[in-house]
Amino acid sequence: MAGHFEPLPGGGAAIALDELEISILRSLAVQLLELIGPEDGPAGDDPLARLFAEGPSEPPSDPALARLFPDAYGAPGEEQDEQARAYASEFRRFTENDLRARKREDGIAVVRSLDGLTPAGDRGAVLRLGPEGSRQWLGTLNDLRLTIGARLEIEDEDGSEALFRLPDDDPRKPMVMAYLWLGGLQETLIETLGPR
Repeated sequence: MAGHFEPLPGGGAAIALDELEISILRSLAVQLLELIGPEDGPAGDDPLARLFAEGPSEPPSDPALARLFPDAYGAPGEEQDEQARAYASEFRRFTENDLRARKREDGIAVVRSLDGLTPAGDRGAVLRLGPEGSRQWLGTLNDLRLTIGARLEIEDEDGSEALFRLPDDDPRKPMVMAYLWLGGLQETLIETLGPR
């Protein structure tokens, strides 16, 4: 089980994590939550107010946030006609707050599940997730990879091969290693959730 997710009977997944892995995953998830930002706006706990709260109408300027919250009608920078830009703006205005809230909830669930682990020496700890926890982890792992990929300027898997052969003294090397590790975790989690 070390290093990859395995399916649990009845749904869900489990993975053994050592203290360093727990620390890295927690740190990355907290950084993602900081990037997404706190819940804001006057809606508070009122579900009706949240339903009608309007979000931003322009895409984020930060490339990582733009990757997490893409335009609905073509990527920023692509040629769009005026009507497509107006549609994208309206779509973003009414959906981005909900998307941010879901990403925030998923990230918080990941941090809490990691905080609930108590590593036992060299053996580490086993994280057990139910189906909903697995979905939240999958979403957060995906968001972490998108964020790191944006920071590394990875546009697609094929165009990034040079990054994977960086010398050890390159300052990007730890981010590349995290990107690859998270990809492995994500892949094994997807496999556990697939049909048996």
